[in-house]
Parts: sequence; structure tokens; C-alpha cells
Amino acid sequence: MNATDPRRGRRALSVRHPPRSSRSRRLSRWLAPLFHRLLDRIDLGLEQGSLEASLPDGTSRLLGGRADGPTCIVDLHSWRALVRLASGGSTGWYRAWAAGEWSSPDPVPLFALFMCNAVALGRVARARGPARWIGRIVHWVRRNSRAGSRHNIAYHYDLGNDFYSLWLDDNMHYSSGLFINPDNVIESLEAAQRRKVDAILDRLDLRDGDNLLEIGCGWGGLAEQAMERRAIAYSGLTLSAEQADYARDRLGSGAQILLTDYRDVRGQYDAIASVEMVEAVGQAYWPAYLDAIHRLLRPGGRAAVQYILIDDAIFENYARSADFIQTYIFPGGMLISERRFRALAQERGLEWRDVRRFGPHYAETLRRWRQRFDRAINDGRLPPVFDQHFVALWRYYLMYCEGGFRGGGIDVAQVTLVKPLA
Repeated sequence: MNATDPRRGRRALSVRHPPRSSRSRRLSRWLAPLFHRLLDRIDLGLEQGSLEASLPDGTSRLLGGRADGPTCIVDLHSWRALVRLASGGSTGWYRAWAAGEWSSPDPVPLFALFMCNAVALGRVARARGPARWIGRIVHWVRRNSRAGSRHNIAYHYDLGNDFYSLWLDDNMHYSSGLFINPDNVIESLEAAQRRKVDAILDRLDLRDGDNLLEIGCGWGGLAEQAMERRAIAYSGLTLSAEQADYARDRLGSGAQILLTDYRDVRGQYDAIASVEMVEAVGQAYWPAYLDAIHRLLRPGGRAAVQYILIDDAIFENYARSADFIQTYIFPGGMLISERRFRALAQERGLEWRDVRRFGPHYAETLRRWRQRFDRAINDGRLPPVFDQHFVALWRYYLMYCEGGFRGGGIDVAQVTLVKPLA
């Protein structure tokens, strides 16, 4: 297995602090009123749900509690965690968790709480000052130019097929499933993923003899299902060598898998599919992505796009700095502002049709992934190259994402883009 260096997780968790001296404890008591004022600001921003916090000074506080919403418990072991939150936002909060400065019996409701109150909280939990500017600079350096995209995709996906196969469904879909009911724990993840792909393919109305392009083909799951339904010519794009090898072995000579950037593809296609690839594009390249769809579609052709969006009310604050996922998990990534993205599509003459949102289904998908991930760890099936620090980082990532969808500030949707007849 070819894998990038998993020690990036170690770097994230290697911060350790010596036992505090009596002088440090006195300083902590002296500064406690300042931290309580920060907690007051958080309390004012929690319009829904509640947070029960035990604090380093031996007191406890209930924040929020004014309306129904997520309820969570946090044990704050060091005031330093609040310093990290106030200066570094979600990245600082992760670093505090990694350093043992806070803990929770279940962090998912905490992440949901912050997300569902993101508008009222404003910039209370967003990076600011030097941390914000450093994050923006690093994010810019990792932008998705042609060379940058190859590096960023390899950083995430070339952790190896052996890794992803441990916890994805049997058909290797790394995107939200579509359940009959996301609260129904009986339905299998495989069934939900197949239903998701069927929903994408239904939008394309493929006929025998059509040619289908998939921008971001993953491990070939959509291709396999599409070719089961119709006698089509399929071409898939990826920048991950690991994914390309897997998809070629899976699909054989009946499909064309290209290690090619979407900006460099030529020709025309009857239909285009793209499932949760646009989040890897970055805001600066949304126009190029939509230009490619318009250029590559035949007149009358359809594109079906599944995308992750963030509430437009918080997009500006989100876009001002690099968050936890952009810093540690997916460099160069950015969630979609649906309003901005739709406007860009329509400027290029693409009709925007039949949006369907299903965020709770993604929350359930993430919960299933985490169950499978934990089971693989407990069974000792994780390749030894991935150490405990990497495991902790990815478990946090899965919880963080699940909480975001449960909080409602991020969502997943499918849309059909139609290129009108000339």
C-alpha cells in the first residue's frame, strides 16, 4: 500500500504540557474571570441547545438552555483550551482536544451545538489575529492549481485502498448515502449508497450508446452501477493513483479511467456525473469547474452534481480562515455557497433544476463509517503504518463532520444542470 506519512496526526497530537506549578495554578485562578467572560459570550450565542461545562477552577456552568437543541457535556481541563478556541477557531479547538485540555463523553452533540448556533455565535469560535492570517496563507499555498490539486488529492486519498476499504461500504463510496429513513438503523449502508447512485443516474436519463463522464470517479462504484443499467461508454477522472488502480482493476476494459484534471479534458459527452468532488475544487476554481461542465456537455446534455454546502449566512466567516478539515484532513477544500455556485452556473447558461437536500442522511452515513472504523481498530485490522495519533485524528474528523450535519449548518444536495439546446 502506498500511503502518505500518517505522522501528520502525530504532529497534531504531540503537544504535551508539564504538570502545572503552584505559580501556574495561582495565575489560572487570577485569569479565571477573563475566561468566564468568554464563556458569557458563548452563552449569549447559544440560542438553541445547551452545554454543561465543568471548569478548571472547580466550578461548573450551564450555557444556553433557552430552547430545544443539542445537549452536551464538556470537561474543560485547562483554560488554555479557551485560548485556543478564541484564537484558532475549530483548528485551535482540535489542538486543545489533542493536547488533553478538554474532553467529552460524546463530542458529536457539541459539534452539532456549535453548528446550529453558528449564526448567533458569529466569530466567537472563528480563528482571528495571527492564527487566522497564518491559516489563510497556508490555505492559499495549498490552492487547487493543477499541481496543487494533484498534491492535495494524494494527501487525502492516497492514504491507500487498504485503509478506506476497512470502513467504507463494500462498493467503496466515500460520499453520503441516501436512506429510506436516516433514523432506520436496520437498512444497510450498501443499500443506501446504491440508492444514492440510482438517484444520480436517474437525473441523467442515460440511454444505450450514451457516453458518460464522471468528474471524480472515486473507486468506480458509480461507473459499475451505471454500466449495469445501460450499455454506455464510460470515462472517469481522478487525480489519485490509488483510486485509478482500484477502479481499473474493478471495471476492466469496459471503462476508461484517466489520471487527468477536469480542466484538461476535451471532447463532448451526453452526460456528466460528479459526486462530492466540487468540495475539492476551492472557491477560486468554481468558475473553471462549471466552465468545464458547460464545455464538455453536448447541447441538451445533463450533469448531475452532488455537493456539500454550508449555510450562506455563515459562509463569509467560514471562508475567512482555514478550518480544522482544511488544515488537517483535506487541504485546499471548501464547502459550497449554494447561492454563489448557482449564480456561476446560470451565468454559463446551465439551467439549475430539481435540488434535493438530505443532510440527516449524511449524519447517519458518518455514524456508520465511524462504527466501521472503530470496529476495524478494535479488531486490529488497521495497517501498522497508521499509529494511534492518526487514529485519534480521523475519529475526531468523523465525529466533527457528523456533528456538523446534525447541527444543520451544513447540508448535502443533488442538483441537475442542463445545457440548453443551441
